Amino acid sequence: MPAYIIADVNVTNPAAYENYKKLTPNAVAKNGGRFIARGGQAEELEGGWQPNRVVILEFPDYATAKAFYDSPEYREAREARKDAADFRMIVVDGA
Repeated sequence: MPAYIIADVNVTNPAAYENYKKLTPNAVAKNGGRFIARGGQAEELEGGWQPNRVVILEFPDYATAKAFYDSPEYREAREARKDAADFRMIVVDGA
């Protein structure tokens, strides 16, 4: 069953965030994932959620999604973004 990582990203330093954006695609691909959504238009339909930049990643399963998050490649990307953006991120099983 696929699993998804969903992030709501508030970019606080666009110039520094560019480095994170360069590092992340390799980390995602190397860990068996793919981008479903990477920014773009988003609007609230219900509930008062005002998302910033929404990113959705798909992985083959929950364990692989968690392994991506803890991978050396993504740890490097997370370090690059620590002063560039505020993240709210979850992993969820697909249907």
